[in-house]
Amino acid sequence: MNPFTERVIEIIKSIPAGKVMTYGQIAKIAGSPRGARQVVRILHSMSAKHSLPWHRVVNAKGEIAIPDEESAYSQRTMLEDEGVCFRQNGLVDLEKSRFASEVLIFEEDLI
Repeated sequence: MNPFTERVIEIIKSIPAGKVMTYGQIAKIAGSPRGARQVVRILHSMSAKHSLPWHRVVNAKGEIAIPDEESAYSQRTMLEDEGVCFRQNGLVDLEKSRFASEVLIFEEDLI
């Protein structure tokens, strides 16, 4: 597994209940500021294998980006159950619910 993928997995695992991160935010912290689509791919292909809290990742607008209505409803329900705040327009209130841990340290950074 490449270092970017490993970092993305660790970042997603670190998102606490009741908080969200955006695809771009995760990509930036993992070392690839333009790698949001790679984060989507990693979530899609590795969520089950690594027990990732996939529902805690939204797009930069605070939208649930899953096109399937049933899955999107499921994601919203899981987020609401954890206390994530939504605005009246259906978007996650990123000011209140974004996990702002921009300083995640990885072992290789300490070497």
